[in-house]
Amino acid sequence: IAVNSLGHAHPAVLRAITTQARKLIHVSNLYHIAPQSELAQALCRHSFADKVFFCNSGAEANEAAIKLARRFGKEWGGGRYEILSTYNSFHGRTLATLTATGQEKVRAGYDPLPAGFRQVPYNDLRATEAAIDDTTVAILVEPIQGEGGVVLPDPDYLPGLRRLCDDRGLLLIFDEVQVGMGRTGKLFAYEHFGVEPDIMTLAKAIGGGLPLGAMLAKEKVAR
Repeated sequence: IAVNSLGHAHPAVLRAITTQARKLIHVSNLYHIAPQSELAQALCRHSFADKVFFCNSGAEANEAAIKLARRFGKEWGGGRYEILSTYNSFHGRTLATLTATGQEKVRAGYDPLPAGFRQVPYNDLRATEAAIDDTTVAILVEPIQGEGGVVLPDPDYLPGLRRLCDDRGLLLIFDEVQVGMGRTGKLFAYEHFGVEPDIMTLAKAIGGGLPLGAMLAKEKVAR
């Protein structure tokens, strides 16, 4: 789902994969390799981000975003840890990411789920603001809900979340695993709304079928 945005067996993708496979398929993350650095630089150059963390999937990218938000809350946010996400969202199938997912069919059968997650209605700024308390560290949201049914937000929703996070000292996390990498007509979906997150997650189309995910973050968060 949402992986082959250039189609199956695109010549440029095949050429890149086979050329790289003849050189080097994998190294430990104890080492730097040129393609990884080049991709990180390109992602930062074309986005809000200063740093990139690579992984294997969207669930891993969202796990990394959750961990980074928790670390931020512990080190610089007075111990805050809770993450607000939205109903009908989808963020993955690991224990943490399915707990952040706002679909009971995904969450059912895995109790007890990890603490520190609550859902609020998508596209509802008042409900989101009312849910924030002294433990809240971040708001995690898909700019356009994918698995929830291709749900577009009102024009003021994402800018409103940005203002709310700025006013309350929270992090804004955009899950662009499904909608990123050109799938909405711009490289990233957030560009349609004139607002930037503090953290963003990517996967699926970024690898064109290969297992690849990424978490992007601003310097103030990924210190």
